[in-house]
Amino acid sequence: MTMPYRSYQDNLIEDLKEPEEASIYLNVALEEGDHEAFLVALKNVTMAQGGVTKVAKEAHLNRVSLQRMLTGKGNPRLNNLSNVLHSLGLRLTIAEANAK
Repeated sequence: MTMPYRSYQDNLIEDLKEPEEASIYLNVALEEGDHEAFLVALKNVTMAQGGVTKVAKEAHLNRVSLQRMLTGKGNPRLNNLSNVLHSLGLRLTIAEANAK
């Protein structure tokens, strides 16, 4: 008996439905310091949490604006980023760079 094939992306999206997994995933992407990688990670979490339309509505954003924001070249404003994270059940925090 063979197991059904699930792509990496399908497994990732399934894992990111859990808030703790999503939080860890986004923090790792943010710590890498790569703006584009963070936005791709945020897009993956958005897809896991119901998709762009649902998250845009909950974040009080236009769907097209959110889609643009989540492209690798997007440049979200802090208040938009905060609204999206809040709609995903997450929040942005600041920590000391040299904290152990």
